Amino acid sequence: MLTLYAIEEKSNPNHITILEIYAGEDAYKAHLQTPHFIKYKTTTKDMVRCLELVEVIPLVTEMKIK
Repeated sequence: MLTLYAIEEKSNPNHITILEIYAGEDAYKAHLQTPHFIKYKTTTKDMVRCLELVEVIPLVTEMKIK
């Protein structure tokens, strides 16, 4: 994972958005198999009511995460 942002909606703090940026699809798939991610999924399974994965395309491809 290159970066992670977790935010809540100001008017509805129960709505959380997490933006994770990976080096590529292989890096994302590898992350899904890590012990800490599996622990996270197991621990939060009863808390998460809705999960939507959205694949995106960068608008400014020259920008790099530092």
